Amino acid sequence: MIAILGGLGAALAFAVTTLCSARASRSIGALATLGWVMLVGLVPAVVAVLAWGGDAPQGSQFGWLALSGLGNVVGLALVYAAMRRGQVGVVAPITSTEGAVAAVIAIALGEEISTGVGVSLAAVVVGVALAAAAPGVEGKTSPVAVALACSAAVAFGAGIYATGRVSQELSIAWAMLPARAVGVVLVTLPLLATRRLPRPGQATKLVVVTGLAEVAGFASYAVGARHGIAIAAVLASQFAALAALGAYLLWRERLTRIQIAGIVLIAVAVAALSALRA
Repeated sequence: MIAILGGLGAALAFAVTTLCSARASRSIGALATLGWVMLVGLVPAVVAVLAWGGDAPQGSQFGWLALSGLGNVVGLALVYAAMRRGQVGVVAPITSTEGAVAAVIAIALGEEISTGVGVSLAAVVVGVALAAAAPGVEGKTSPVAVALACSAAVAFGAGIYATGRVSQELSIAWAMLPARAVGVVLVTLPLLATRRLPRPGQATKLVVVTGLAEVAGFASYAVGARHGIAIAAVLASQFAALAALGAYLLWRERLTRIQIAGIVLIAVAVAALSALRA
C-alpha cells in the first residue's frame, strides 16, 4: 500500500511541475527554467540531507546517485525543450511512459511481481496514455518535439529507477539531492557565469512552485519505491493524466471521451492494485 500511496503522491507533485514548467519554459526558455528550478530545489534538498541524511553513501551507491541526478536533469532539459516545440497534451503522455521504462528495468533486474499486479500496472499505463491524450490539435507537434519527449522518457525512467535503488539503501533525503546538485553544477552555474540566466520575472512563482514540487515528488516516490520500484514508478506516471485534469480546471481545456475513459480505467486499475497489494 505504501508503494501505491508514494507513487500517487509523486504523480500529483509531478503534475504540478508539468503545468507550471510548461508556462515558465514558454516565458523564459527551457534552460533558464531548468536552471531556476534546480536552484530552488537545492535548498530543501540540502536541508533534508543535513537534518535526516544519516550515513553517507559508499561504493556503488555513488553510481546510483549519479545516475539518479543525471537522468532527472537530462530528462527535464529534454521535456522542457519539447514543450516549447510541441503541445503539452502530446508531450506529457509520451514522457509519462517513464514509469513503464523504470518498471521494465526493475523487472529485468530481478524484481518479482504477480500476474495480477502486472496486468494492473499495464492497465494503468494504458489509462495514462488515454487520459493524457491531446484534447485537440491546433497545430502539428514537430517530430523534434516527439523525439525529445521519447528521449526524456528514457532518461527519466533510468533516473527514477536509480532513485528507487538509492531510497532502498540510503535515507530518503539522499534521493532528493542528486538531481538538484547535478542541475545546479551543470546548468545553473554555467548560465550564471555566462550571464545567460535571465531573471524569472513574471515566471518567479512558477519556477518556485516547480522547484519545490519536484523535491516533494521525488520524496514521495522514494518512500513508495522502498516497497516496490515497479509499482511506485508506474503510478507516478499518472502525472500526465492529472496534468490533463489540471489544465481543464485551470484553463478550461476540454476533456475528450477518450480522456475520460482513460481516467476511469486508471481508477479501476488503482483499485485492483490496492486490493492485490493489501
